[in-house]
Amino acid sequence: MGLFEIVVISIGLAMDAFAVSIALGLSVKKPGYREMLIPGIHFGAFQFLMPVAGYFAGFYFASRIQSLDHWIAFVLLGLVGGKMIRESLSKDDREATERYSFRFTKMVVLALATSIDALAVGVTFAFFEVNILKAAAIIGVITCFISICGVKIGSLFGARFKSGAEFAGGAILILIGTKIVLEHTFV
Repeated sequence: MGLFEIVVISIGLAMDAFAVSIALGLSVKKPGYREMLIPGIHFGAFQFLMPVAGYFAGFYFASRIQSLDHWIAFVLLGLVGGKMIRESLSKDDREATERYSFRFTKMVVLALATSIDALAVGVTFAFFEVNILKAAAIIGVITCFISICGVKIGSLFGARFKSGAEFAGGAILILIGTKIVLEHTFV
């Protein structure tokens, strides 16, 4: 798996954090550096840590199931991507209208919730022997940047991009999973 794929996966993984950052941005009219950095740092840190944890869990099992690794990657990315698409099409939009605060405990919960899919991606990275620290750093930095932008966009434009961002993130993860299966099955 090359740098391009890791960057694309990073963008896909960051879409949950982006959507939440937009919702956070709705609670402030003119976000300052603090309001933009707090979600960026939290989301970026968790998006860095979760793939590392998933990698080591997956690495332990990789030698036992190496012949199925591409199918496992496809299923995990498909499930996560499908969940993101389903949530983007949901009519229940209470999160977007709820006033979020930037308290530490709330940010940790949001960061954990938006990084669960990164754990699954970390497992797939173990199967392909990806340099996990480099990949996790790329994921973390991209998520941090996208989250900072999300807060600003949320404050400017409101909730109309939330479902589109989640949908795009889910579609990207499904396409990457499909690409992995096609490469290992037909190439």
